[in-house]
Amino acid sequence: MAVKAYDLSGRIAFVTGAASGIGRACAVLLAQAGATVHAADRDAQGLHETATLIKAQGGATHIHHLDVTDRVQVRQAVASCERLDVMAAVAGIMHSSPVLETRDEDLDRVLAVNFKGVLYACQEAARLMLARGTGGSIVTMASGAVDTGGPGLLCYGAAKAAVVQLTKTLATEVGRHGIRVNAVAPGWIRTPMTDRPDTGAQAHTEALMSRMSPLRRVGEPEDVAHAVLHLASDASAFTTGQILRPNGGVAMPW
Repeated sequence: MAVKAYDLSGRIAFVTGAASGIGRACAVLLAQAGATVHAADRDAQGLHETATLIKAQGGATHIHHLDVTDRVQVRQAVASCERLDVMAAVAGIMHSSPVLETRDEDLDRVLAVNFKGVLYACQEAARLMLARGTGGSIVTMASGAVDTGGPGLLCYGAAKAAVVQLTKTLATEVGRHGIRVNAVAPGWIRTPMTDRPDTGAQAHTEALMSRMSPLRRVGEPEDVAHAVLHLASDASAFTTGQILRPNGGVAMPW
């Protein structure tokens, strides 16, 4: 019974940011669980690689080459689904600058992708779920940055905090229609977004992050994907408006 609760056979999932990292891991795992996955990203090559991985494992997928900051593109892609059971709004970018050196264009760019891109995905997913009347699960991607301050992370942390508020607000508005809305807030995850050009700097950063975690390691994309699968599936049928934190224990808010 417990395993069956994670079965997504016959369901349709939409994943943004699916070309690499956490988004790719989510798309692949949701397909492994039985869902037909609509994978979306602006990285066409990465998208095709994700689709190849899914198909090689016997999964079903459709790809959408789009920019999540373009509301029309997101609307058209989501509308192409016959119905929607799961939305995983994963697409995001990283930016680091001290508060006193942060420019308008830095903030605007990060908010456009990390908040507006998530907002558009949530809006279109909720509209389709409401129109079909079948309920569903919307999973947003927050960050451990919402739980603690970090030097240089004003833009990123502010956008992810806005995602948390979006998640909680939308959960209160659509819950009576059987639509659940939850967020995942990862800690340090080894992805292309967290790669450092210098291998020595990368090793130093990962060693530091590992020491901060009670588990003494950094996370992998699959660690986050399993959290997304849980929230997407019937295993979390009584969970909404919550933040799931696969962060290795670096933050333990009450």
